[in-house]
Amino acid sequence: MFSTSTLAGRRGPWAFILGVVAVTAGVLLHMPMFLMGRHSGYRLAGMPMDSGMILGMAAIVAGIGIAAYGLLPRDIPDHLAASRDVVVSPPEDAPLNRAHWVLMFVLVVALVIDIMKPASLGFTIPGMLSEYHRSKATVSILPLSALVGTVLGSLVWGAIADIYGRKASILLSAVMFVGTSICGAMPSFEWNVAMCLMMGAAAGGMLPVTYALLAEMMPSKHRGWALVLVGGLGSIGGYFGASALSALLQPLFGWRILWLLNLPTGLALVLLGGLIPESAKFLMARGRNEEARRVMQRFGTSARTTRAAERLALARSSAVPLTGASFLAQATTNPSLSWSNWTI
Repeated sequence: MFSTSTLAGRRGPWAFILGVVAVTAGVLLHMPMFLMGRHSGYRLAGMPMDSGMILGMAAIVAGIGIAAYGLLPRDIPDHLAASRDVVVSPPEDAPLNRAHWVLMFVLVVALVIDIMKPASLGFTIPGMLSEYHRSKATVSILPLSALVGTVLGSLVWGAIADIYGRKASILLSAVMFVGTSICGAMPSFEWNVAMCLMMGAAAGGMLPVTYALLAEMMPSKHRGWALVLVGGLGSIGGYFGASALSALLQPLFGWRILWLLNLPTGLALVLLGGLIPESAKFLMARGRNEEARRVMQRFGTSARTTRAAERLALARSSAVPLTGASFLAQATTNPSLSWSNWTI
């Protein structure tokens, strides 16, 4: 499914797969350090980092870069120019079909995995206080680092989604999630702070992209409650998942296991990406009109082009909003105008 949709027209489909393998291998190279602590309650503070861990960190950094390169589309300037001329919107009162419900379910699962990451912080901090012998004020840097990463990720991922497409940007977030699981084997508090920043960037980047994709696919009549429902279920599920896994696993493996869970859940999110449809606007800007037509047919959306002359006219008229009557008069003579283009 990746080869015919998400990875089509990219710099290197196999580069993405190689990047995911490299990141996964880099995380697994940290597992011996974690297992060395099984006789001490998985307390690793102060232990020296071996060559395998250093090699693993290098593999994670390289793997994320390779995966990002593999997902990078070709002809980016032409793609960005074409995307400005395409508007995709669902009908106002279209009924929901099976594709809409499947999309909502998939995005709820994705958000549960996404929100579990920062939600786990509250369950790891008590263990960090005990193991690293740091004050509460010092350990509070962890959630601050995650929040800073979330803000930065929200800003950066908007630009990334424009270039990569929304589906591919979600996959890139998932690859970063996998990399952050090495926090479970980090012997120093400072490395946990750095990984929190990276985790927050991945989580914060995924949230707006997910909501933007859902808003594009949902009919206007159902968009409001659908966004609230998906966001609410994702938040509830994320916090419940983090608390449940903490209650089940922390007594056996300590607080570090909650970080290591980013490996299986991140890989699950990569696989789940195969069920997330690509943005029709992105597909049309890439000239993949047949794929865009199939996506729009599934979700009942439609597309139109905004021509340069229309944009110029809109820019000139933006200082003088049209009334409803004058809009109707101009719309009668110029069918290309749309209600969404004008201030009524």
